[in-house]
Amino acid sequence: MAVAIRQYEPHDFAALHKLDQACFPPGIAYSKTMLRYFLSQPGAECLVAADGTKIVGFILSEENPPLAHIVTLDVAESYRRHGVGTELLQENESHLAFRGVRTVLLETATSNDAGIAFWERHGYRREAVLKNYYPGRLDALEMRKKLSATPRSTS
Repeated sequence: MAVAIRQYEPHDFAALHKLDQACFPPGIAYSKTMLRYFLSQPGAECLVAADGTKIVGFILSEENPPLAHIVTLDVAESYRRHGVGTELLQENESHLAFRGVRTVLLETATSNDAGIAFWERHGYRREAVLKNYYPGRLDALEMRKKLSATPRSTS
């Protein structure tokens, strides 16, 4: 499935919020206020996957090198298992590494078997269980990945 990866633009906000609401249950999905908050942070980067004019996925991260945090990775259900999440993640990790990030953290629900398998396939390792992290007393896994430094041009 060919999608274009691009930087988030403010007019994308409604589509991102709608997608996040579709991808996560109430209490885990972000409110408009929280999504705007994360997008407005100084170290935030949001990459969007678009199929034509339709947004089918996005990744939102925040960085403070040498650390970064993946806030969310959302892919529309009909586009899952077609490489969209992988493309978004690889592009984001490439940007983070270029800017000096060496370690990326994220949280995912302990009950999210597909999500855990995705992150592990991409080199993330389980670090800790965060008790009652999500509403409804749902635990989360903290996961971590070390990024390799990208060679910089010396010219």
